Amino acid sequence: MIGHETAMDDALALLRAGDVVAIPTETVYGLAGDATHGIAVAKIFEAKGRPRFNPLIAHVASLEMAEAIALFDPLSRKLAESFWPGPITLVLPLRDGSNIHPLVTAGLDTIALRMPQGFGGQLIHALGRPLAAPSANSSGRISATTAQAVASDLGSRIRLIVDGGAAPVGVESTIIKVEGGTITMLRPGGVAAADIEEVAGENLRRSDDGAKIQAPGMLASHYAPHARMRLNALQVGEGEALLEFGPISIQGADRAIAALNLSRTGDLREAAANLFSYMAKLDQTGASTIAVAPVPQTGLGEAINDRLARAAAPRDTQLPQS
Repeated sequence: MIGHETAMDDALALLRAGDVVAIPTETVYGLAGDATHGIAVAKIFEAKGRPRFNPLIAHVASLEMAEAIALFDPLSRKLAESFWPGPITLVLPLRDGSNIHPLVTAGLDTIALRMPQGFGGQLIHALGRPLAAPSANSSGRISATTAQAVASDLGSRIRLIVDGGAAPVGVESTIIKVEGGTITMLRPGGVAAADIEEVAGENLRRSDDGAKIQAPGMLASHYAPHARMRLNALQVGEGEALLEFGPISIQGADRAIAALNLSRTGDLREAAANLFSYMAKLDQTGASTIAVAPVPQTGLGEAINDRLARAAAPRDTQLPQS
């Protein structure tokens, strides 16, 4: 691992050579490779063990770079101008002649684009090309929000992990698609639906559970620990670990073999930032089941509950359930 303050030259050298680098972003850590370089993109899939029908987000450093890749409708442009750089991804028609490698889009005629904050954005600007960068973890497992979590999972498979501290948002980006004047949220994430609706001036449509894969993070089983997840638990069973939320403990909390509280004050931003790291810590206790107390669906609670539901889904599920 190298601190982000001194990692730029090493990261650029690896990316220019067609290799991959784990980098910090405001959402979670990403496994980044040149989105125009087929071997680099293939290395991302290989390192993660990711199915190749699952598309990747291409990360850009400017709206100009994004416009060279995709076609923007007026509403998508408004959302980009309002929320970029930040934790929102836009799914847009791929521009003819774009140099994005086909592995990134998984054969779709659309591309998912995001502009990250901090080191990620600086790295893309210095490279001058977009980066494909899914979460830096084994496919389907808990996303990494620290460099140490990346190292424990992928450390033997990649040559450089850039340490930028704990990811402040803690869940992946919200994914939005504008089509026919309708705004659909394909995945809830680091920007709450209400904030997007305020800028857009209209309500968001939610993606159907059985919808085809149009963007990353739509697999039914994802973000999963090794332990089974039991959601909306109102009591704790023998031998279970407990993931709590809020100031009031659920029945039998004292029986849990380990317990962590996403936010004792009920702060959903704090809960989102803690989600993946706390899931990983409870998984490391060896508990066969993690009981999860109810989390409100409001604000960032929608993204938290989405990740919890995918973590609790059957592990052999690779396509959205119909």
